[in-house]
Amino acid sequence: MSPEIITILYIVALFALLYFLFIRPQQKRQKEHQKMISELKVNDEVITAGGILGTIVKIKEDTVVLRLIDNVKIELLKTAITQVTKKADAKS
Repeated sequence: MSPEIITILYIVALFALLYFLFIRPQQKRQKEHQKMISELKVNDEVITAGGILGTIVKIKEDTVVLRLIDNVKIELLKTAITQVTKKADAKS
């Protein structure tokens, strides 16, 4: 094999390695996050990217209203929600 072909194969292998180590896992995490956001329901307990814990009171198109404590509500983007800690009961 000529040195040019070996160099090209090395570059292709490097790009494939980068894809499987960095790009593909990130895409998988994004899909899981989108699925979690689409499944949000009222009374789910969530944690935001800023570390705020609250309960969903109202769901709008791009935002949710969280109740933090009695009479304290904030509105934030759905994408700021990083984790659902407790799902709403199916009966409610």
